[in-house]
Amino acid sequence: MALKFNVGDLVDNPTPRVPVTLCLDTSGSMMGEKVRELVNGVNLFYDAIGEDDDAHDSAEISIVEFNSSASLIQDFAGIEHISRINSIDASGGTALGEGVNLALDTLEQRKMIYSNAGVLYYQPWLVLMTDGQPNGRQEELERAIDRVTEMVAQRKLTVFPIGIGADADMTVLARFSPNRPPLRLRGLSFKEFFEWLSKSVSRVSRSTPGDKVKLDLDGLAGWAEL
Repeated sequence: MALKFNVGDLVDNPTPRVPVTLCLDTSGSMMGEKVRELVNGVNLFYDAIGEDDDAHDSAEISIVEFNSSASLIQDFAGIEHISRINSIDASGGTALGEGVNLALDTLEQRKMIYSNAGVLYYQPWLVLMTDGQPNGRQEELERAIDRVTEMVAQRKLTVFPIGIGADADMTVLARFSPNRPPLRLRGLSFKEFFEWLSKSVSRVSRSTPGDKVKLDLDGLAGWAEL
């Protein structure tokens, strides 16, 4: 699959970038209130990034959805080039491995664009949210797990695996993050999660690329089951 990228203002705005990929389950089990709250949370995330001076210039966001297949629904772009989401259709299965692999492919190509433009970037973030058990191709799932864990071990990626609801497969999510256990969203606290995420992105954007930035662990209590 050929991916087209929005180069945007990389030349005019050489601020180091914080690439954030949202890899979101939009399978049939997300239909109804879950997917509506997810959409509201993503738009709130956009708003919060746009209102923060540091994150506004640094954050670049992409969104991959996975159901019976995977697709890129928001290419990497700065907040000024992103349109708010009106709705997401939830249907089909849970091709989680396919979704993560597309997200990583998209990230690798964006990193090449940063390098070619001479723009520095912070350690990329991958937010993986699902409410069920993966039922895509097993080899794709295993390849995704291997790729993510290798990048995490090399400090080339920060991953946040998050389960939605009681049926989320936390065992599979844990395989993506051997150093930090996956978290389960408390109820439908998408708004609280994306508020926390926007503040975390802002904290990173105020640091120097390569620095280790501590996460706001206290803030987890606002949205996660601890």
